[in-house]
Amino acid sequence: MTRRARRSGRVLVTLLLAVTVAGCANGDPERNGAAPGSDVEQVAGSETLPEAGATTDPPPAVQGLGARPRPSATPSRTPSRKPGPRKAPKPPTESKLPPPPPKAKPGCTKPRYEGTEASRAQVKQALTEAAGRVYWPSSAPSIRVPVDLVKATAWQESGWQSNIIACDGGVGLMQVMPDTADFVNQRFDQSYDIDAYRDNATLGANYLAWLIKYIGDAFFDGAYGVSAADCTTELNSCLLNAVISAYNFGPGAVVTDDGLKIPNPQYVRNVRALMTECECLGF
Repeated sequence: MTRRARRSGRVLVTLLLAVTVAGCANGDPERNGAAPGSDVEQVAGSETLPEAGATTDPPPAVQGLGARPRPSATPSRTPSRKPGPRKAPKPPTESKLPPPPPKAKPGCTKPRYEGTEASRAQVKQALTEAAGRVYWPSSAPSIRVPVDLVKATAWQESGWQSNIIACDGGVGLMQVMPDTADFVNQRFDQSYDIDAYRDNATLGANYLAWLIKYIGDAFFDGAYGVSAADCTTELNSCLLNAVISAYNFGPGAVVTDDGLKIPNPQYVRNVRALMTECECLGF
């Protein structure tokens, strides 16, 4: 009788353990590695490019000499990690803004070249060093300008030609406007030479850093991340797209009382594509 009771007890415990394990396996999905809603995805990374045959007239300020890559067959898809921008900007933190980009000079149909062109190896080093600087060491030391953004912008703007001067007055690798160079030098108490390719790379990266802080303060509550993973299919959804847009069209066209605007979508798409597909990334 005692032996039978012990055996019956062991059988009962075994059955209870089996039921418990089965219940855990079919219960909470998070414990099984499947997060609720994991079947819903949003496009991130690079925005969808225009369909074949579609006509998109870029705004006048869109200029670039670098070859535009073909879009990937299967763009990356990851969920957006951060909320979108504020509907209205916070009060401006800067009292003076750089001027808007000028129009091309009448009668000018092609750029001109002055001085000796830097090699691709020299350009690569200059752009990499410019991206590695800390441009806001006191008030915003977390701000970093991604090196792929600097390289892609330089390729879009000049095709990495250091001695080129465009019809609208843009100079060098980053096609920095003389007025923009003066703004950056005065704002950061520097004396970068717009005609020297290393300084030109630094001027362009410094301007990108300023845009990150200015737009980040206005619409993203001081969050300065410029990751493509934060972007959705809406072009005005993330700081990265806004900074790219403002570099080409000026911050005044992007930071408006009516919200965050992207007036030059094709330029933004070009630079975003170049950040991952540019042949310059292999130099």
